[in-house]
Amino acid sequence: MASGSGSLMWFRKGLRIHDNPALQYAAEGTKFLYPVFVIDPHYMEPDKNAFSLGSARAGLNRINFLLESLADLDSSLKKLGSRLLVLKGEPSEVLIRCLKEWEVEKLCFEYDTEPYYQALDFKVKNYASTAGIEVFSPVSHTLFNPTDIIQKNGGRPPLSYQSFVKLAGQPSSPLSHTLSSLPLVGDVGSCVISEVPTIKELGYVDIGQDECSPFRGGESEALKRLNEIKNDKEWVATFEKPKGNPSAFLRPATTVLSPYLKFGCISCRFFYQCLQDVYKNVKRHTSPPVSLLGQLLWRDFFYTVAFGTPNFDQMRGNRICKQIPWNDDDELLTAWRDARTGYPWIDAIMVQLRKWGWMHHLARHSVACFLTRGDLFVHWEKGRDVFERLLIDSDWAINNGNWLWLSCSSFFYQYNRIYSPISFGKKYDPNGDYIRHFLPILKDMPREYIYEPWTAPLSIQTKAKCIIGRDYPKPGV
Repeated sequence: MASGSGSLMWFRKGLRIHDNPALQYAAEGTKFLYPVFVIDPHYMEPDKNAFSLGSARAGLNRINFLLESLADLDSSLKKLGSRLLVLKGEPSEVLIRCLKEWEVEKLCFEYDTEPYYQALDFKVKNYASTAGIEVFSPVSHTLFNPTDIIQKNGGRPPLSYQSFVKLAGQPSSPLSHTLSSLPLVGDVGSCVISEVPTIKELGYVDIGQDECSPFRGGESEALKRLNEIKNDKEWVATFEKPKGNPSAFLRPATTVLSPYLKFGCISCRFFYQCLQDVYKNVKRHTSPPVSLLGQLLWRDFFYTVAFGTPNFDQMRGNRICKQIPWNDDDELLTAWRDARTGYPWIDAIMVQLRKWGWMHHLARHSVACFLTRGDLFVHWEKGRDVFERLLIDSDWAINNGNWLWLSCSSFFYQYNRIYSPISFGKKYDPNGDYIRHFLPILKDMPREYIYEPWTAPLSIQTKAKCIIGRDYPKPGV
């Protein structure tokens, strides 16, 4: 055991104070606490070669959401007598340098199943072991420990939602203890510490975006949203996926808690408990898999399958993925990615994705189906990469799982639902208000042509100031 008198709390996800077992353990019985976040330049700093504003790995909206979440965490830590120590560099190298320089006896961080973090954590834990530093890495990003579920299933992940739910049982309760103070930060020695940077301080000086994500990052915002949701007991009790309006953007038809769950700004166990409390106080409510609580179980299901399936994020070498001879057509992919397919419903969704970093799950289904099995027959991995970059709630397990599913590559090989690029959106938004907002070039197109503007007579196109093939593309397929 190291002879130090401090604990290092390594934040990655789990960017919150409430129900954070790693933070609570780090704060117990220690003289000094070092709350650390490492800025990985590869993830955070501008990449001029990327197809959108952002770094090599993430779009600008997600980077900004993360910065807001870190600033909120820093504010909360300061209220407890501490602060967030922000360092910069390759995360494992930075962590090991800190462990060497500071008198640390405990290293605490939330367990993560993503391959990136598995490799990163192996390096850091290996050093800590040789240095005699205690490592505490609890499972708190998911309701259940994926390893336990896989062991219960004979060493393989369950491949159906129903079998997963039977194995899972009930999750553990969130921590009841609320932190009222934290130990002081110790001497940081020669390590270069900074405040949470702004988006401009990272190098994004010429953003030039006319509309940005309306969703602010951080635990405070997440808890505020959750409180509003649980106060609307009827909405919670009657929530039923896949119902909902994918064209609702002024007031989205879902919780929009996914980015907060992605970064751990809100505890999934606390969310689960809040939903159970609502259900206890209503006469009837929807049930899994379609209820809100059911969506949390879907999340854990994907995490478990992803963790237990080698090459889960690929077609080749993935034992649960159907091998399909997809088209290798970069022009079709680029037209889809850049909202130039000529189908207003599809293009409006892709504009919302780029501007907001978020869209309704049925909107995601529409564009994923269109790219893969529905119309373009482009490889699901290509679409996955676009979502992975642009979504503020991009989550390795869930993003890959959904693309495998929606492309009929796994889980449901005969998923016969096809989302029409014309009639599906029209069912929810016959006037095309969603299209008019995100594709203003079509804002004056008459209602009867808004979903199929290429069918409008030239006189109508001229009056609407939108000539198809010049101002807005003709359909590519």
